Amino acid sequence: MKEILDAIQSQTVTSSGSAAVTSADFANIKLPESYRAVTVHKDEAEMFTGLASRDKDPRKSLHLDDVPLPELGPGEALVAVMASSVNYNSVWTSIFEPVSTFGFLERYGRLSELTKRHDLPYHVIGSDLAGVVLRTGPGVNSWKPGDEVVAHCLSVELESSDGHNDTMLDPEQRIWGFETNFGGLAEIALVKSNQLMPKPGHLSWRRRRPRAWSTPPPTASSSPATAPA
Repeated sequence: MKEILDAIQSQTVTSSGSAAVTSADFANIKLPESYRAVTVHKDEAEMFTGLASRDKDPRKSLHLDDVPLPELGPGEALVAVMASSVNYNSVWTSIFEPVSTFGFLERYGRLSELTKRHDLPYHVIGSDLAGVVLRTGPGVNSWKPGDEVVAHCLSVELESSDGHNDTMLDPEQRIWGFETNFGGLAEIALVKSNQLMPKPGHLSWRRRRPRAWSTPPPTASSSPATAPA
């Protein structure tokens, strides 16, 4: 991860107008086999059974784990996370309310061979990020390694005509990092490329990340990628 962070921190424009670190440089960075991520564990989904909501302590259910880097599929991107935030989705996931998110991951995993990746005994949470594209999958043309981006939380398959005019009507729309795996509270996140937006260049990383729906204005948290080892 240090090589990735060093490249991001060196990503400035020289006096000649050329980038100090190019897209090709980012594309040539060897990605780690695993990365640090905030997770909940499937075998702990019943740990708060019988407790009132106010007595369920997320500090007992959230873990900082090393997890394998997910396979990159068509229309997807791997993003180095520079900032993320805790929002309602994160709290709900951590206390397994109103239901455990592992039911969402199981259902999504039945959709296709590719979505089976999401049905795991751990859930990497987080529905916000600002960061830098590391890799893009087949069919991604608008984004390239080195692009500085923010990601919104709506994950849609866009195969049904119901969602063509309004993605909120897509029968396969989900909240990324809540109803899907590989969310933003991690060093690296997996997103659909149509979640990405260019980050405003005048804002700091903490101010660039979006907010998931209905999230009050928290102070964004630095991701593990920016924290001391």
